[in-house]
Amino acid sequence: MKVRSSYWQLLPYLWPQWPLLIRGLACILGFVLFTLAVPYLAGQVAFYLGQGNVNRIAYWLGLATVVFLVRGLCQYGQNVFMIAAALNMVLNLRKRVYAHLHKLGLDYFETTQTGDLTYRLTEDIDRVGEIVDKLSHQFLSNFLQLIAIPIYMLYLNWPLTLAGLILAPLMAWLIGQFGQRLLVLSRQSQNQVSNLSAMLTEVFSGIRVVQAFAAQEYEVKRFNKEAEINRQAKYRALQLKSIQFPVVGFLEAVSIMLLFLLGGWQISQNQLTAQGFISFLAAVALLIQPIDLMISNYNEYKQTEASVERIFELMAKEPSISEKSNAQAMPRVMGKVEYRHVDFAYNPDQPVLKDLCLNASPGDVIALVGSSGAGKSTLINLLLRFYDPQKGQILVDDIDIRDVTLTSLRHQIGIVPQDVTLFSGTIAENIGYGQEKLDISAIQEAAKIANAHSFITQFSQGYHTWVGERGVNLSGGQRQRLAIARAVANDPRILILDEATSALDSESEALVQEALERVMQNRTVFIIAHRLSSVRRADCILVIEQGQVVEAGTHSSLLSQEGRYARFYAQQLYTDE
Repeated sequence: MKVRSSYWQLLPYLWPQWPLLIRGLACILGFVLFTLAVPYLAGQVAFYLGQGNVNRIAYWLGLATVVFLVRGLCQYGQNVFMIAAALNMVLNLRKRVYAHLHKLGLDYFETTQTGDLTYRLTEDIDRVGEIVDKLSHQFLSNFLQLIAIPIYMLYLNWPLTLAGLILAPLMAWLIGQFGQRLLVLSRQSQNQVSNLSAMLTEVFSGIRVVQAFAAQEYEVKRFNKEAEINRQAKYRALQLKSIQFPVVGFLEAVSIMLLFLLGGWQISQNQLTAQGFISFLAAVALLIQPIDLMISNYNEYKQTEASVERIFELMAKEPSISEKSNAQAMPRVMGKVEYRHVDFAYNPDQPVLKDLCLNASPGDVIALVGSSGAGKSTLINLLLRFYDPQKGQILVDDIDIRDVTLTSLRHQIGIVPQDVTLFSGTIAENIGYGQEKLDISAIQEAAKIANAHSFITQFSQGYHTWVGERGVNLSGGQRQRLAIARAVANDPRILILDEATSALDSESEALVQEALERVMQNRTVFIIAHRLSSVRRADCILVIEQGQVVEAGTHSSLLSQEGRYARFYAQQLYTDE
């Protein structure tokens, strides 16, 4: 059973806002003190109304006007200062969560729904900001009023006060029970909203496939089913809140009726004056709003606790890949790469690479050939330290890549993926991706190397042309050439080509092949080959099967061996024909 509230985890993010919190607290205290003056003023006005003394009535009403004005200014101050503190906390929390997500390994994102992460970073954090704002001024102000006003009521008439508070323990117990149940229902509701958000992200990202397979009706039905589950989850929470307010409201009404009964009896016995009773009733009236707001805030507090849990569930995730405390920045490398007896498995009982050894000298072009699932992409993922091997070492220029910072390692490597990902922004921003200040001359040089400069300059805005989400405004060949330009913009010494010409037509492929010839000079290049025609000029071709290098050599030497590579090559020639 959880004893400590999840809200305590927010304190490190809220504490830096202490100057704003202190100002807000001062305004809250002022608001409560001036609120306490209202029942006394009401009693005085009632007394002189009974006497018909207009001058004294005007005096006390003027004083009441000043009290309400200052009280309103205090209320404005508490709202402004506490809202500012809550928004600053939300901003810092959102930054920290987003930065933490970028520290997590590729394995985490491969098993997590994007829509769920988006919901936690937006809706969940916004919910937390809203409740912290309410807790910091509404809840605190109401709490202080619920302490100060009953003390004043005890001073005025303790028997009436005790009669009015006789049902308070029952009300507090009921509110607590409703709150715990709301927390459970809110967890279910918010998890369901996250699932709905994840489904929408998935569908809209793959809308081309949805339409190509005429699956719109299928997706609509799937959405309707998820939306109905979401409706039911929300309805249960709202239904519980709908029960709570009439129950608590009934108990409040019973308490007030007891007050009138006892107050009337005291007046009949000359133990209470009408002036005193009106002053007491004014204090009771001032209690009703804080009680209702406390109930409402407590409900939101318990509902939002589910969001707090979901946020810090992310923060508790440990990166699968981490830097050593003494990791150094990798110096500019020549491009020597060595795999020493590397073992790797995504699942312990399913090894992907077994005792793999590989040596690449600076400037070598290494082609990786093999069937799907043989371990080609895994080998590259290990070089980029998306994963760490369970056994063995990977060295670049005789430096173990686990001894250097991730940023300095990955800056040495350029990659052109088979499936190109472009981001919303300009062409220049996509080529210079990751650069805080764009070096336009270097970006243009990279585009020329990738034979992209000519088509870029044909756009009316040139390098400032806007690229739509995922590059929808560009053809497949253009996207691929931008990916090549992005890969060489930082002049990496190691280059990875994952079938870089697969998406190009014949004309574009010729342009890119010409560019790649220039790009590959004086660089160590790894080519993940699906079409064997693209690796004929590689210095070394490695045939990988079941995580092991089973053949190695040049194109001609491997053909002469009439082994696995020769069979792959003959099969592709037959398929092409």
